Amino acid sequence: MSPGLIVLVLSLLLGLQPVTTDLYLPALPAMTQGFGAAMSQAQLTLTALLLAFGLSQMVWGPLSDRFGRRPVLLVGMLLYVVASVGSTFSASMDQLIVWRALQGVAMGAGVMCARAIVRDLYAPVDGARIMSKGLTGLGVIACASAPLGGLLAEYLGWRVALMALAVFGAGTLLVVALRFEETLAQKNPRALEPVTLLRTWWAILQNPTFWAFTLLATTSYGGLFTFLAASSFVFIQVLGLSQPAYGLAMFTMSLSYIAGTFICRRLLPRYGVRKTVALAGACTLTAGTSMGLLALAGVQHVAAIMVPFYGFMLAHGVHQPCGQSGAVGPFPQAAGAASALSGFMMMIAAFFMGGWLGKSLAAQPDSVLPLTNGVWFWSVLIAATAWTLVQRFGEVKTPPVHTNAGATNAS
Repeated sequence: MSPGLIVLVLSLLLGLQPVTTDLYLPALPAMTQGFGAAMSQAQLTLTALLLAFGLSQMVWGPLSDRFGRRPVLLVGMLLYVVASVGSTFSASMDQLIVWRALQGVAMGAGVMCARAIVRDLYAPVDGARIMSKGLTGLGVIACASAPLGGLLAEYLGWRVALMALAVFGAGTLLVVALRFEETLAQKNPRALEPVTLLRTWWAILQNPTFWAFTLLATTSYGGLFTFLAASSFVFIQVLGLSQPAYGLAMFTMSLSYIAGTFICRRLLPRYGVRKTVALAGACTLTAGTSMGLLALAGVQHVAAIMVPFYGFMLAHGVHQPCGQSGAVGPFPQAAGAASALSGFMMMIAAFFMGGWLGKSLAAQPDSVLPLTNGVWFWSVLIAATAWTLVQRFGEVKTPPVHTNAGATNAS
């Protein structure tokens, strides 16, 4: 496959996440009212999706190490299309939650394989750069998702916004079926054996580099998820934005993320991974603290949230490619399992944050504090991880590999 095709495939697979979350967010308040559901129940359409997304990767990862990336992607994308059509025609909020969870299962196949594909084809440092390009594509997709979702929800209704996910999934399935070639050079025939699987997971969990970069990616995604889960209610119901105006705000947020991925590719050759991440950590902490202090001072305005969050998203464009590629870097022969574990931890953090946000938004329906305090909390954790764990363990090294009954063990 040509480098351009690889970046296209990565962009589409990684773009499943913003399409599945961002595109429906402008429609979420109207959807909640249409079903006569509670706000906490509406949050489940996002948290159930993300929990299923995280858990499913624990299955998809070993499956892809055993059978290859291509068959897992074909099955996963077909399932995604089916779940998206089911979501569109849901008769109740409970049904929608079930279909969204199934979407999360399918989405896990695509995003997990994207991270594993990068490790299949590239060494760790080059992997961070190619992941940054794929995440730039994700940013472009995210730019279009929220404004499109706002327009569809405003003029055609929220069900049409959900149907747009099926269209995107079908297009991605077509690209994978017609153009994607297998990237896993050597399949592990024992990858699904319980003993082998436990040994592989144990080896991954013992690796401090895996933890450093997984926590970096997890905390950075935690901040983004907090914004995604709370922003539609805060901007539309508290600050009075229309659905298209909210979509435009999300569009500008995605632009700052794209700029961050470009900055990442400029900084990596000059400073290396650890110093690049440390610089981005300072940007994150400044942004989160500014947003938090403005809200505590009683400033409830779109600009008081968005301007600091642009800084957060610039840094997010550095933390995600470095964190996602760094987490799988030490495991060339178990990239699927490492990708699955890293993704699972990211989604577990998002799930618990979603539960807290649902309660906080219900308790403070006229306040921006659940959003701003949540982003501030994650900003502190991101900076702490970037300045400590990544600095100490951020040198990605491929450990010695020992084969014992087909197991991959990293010392």
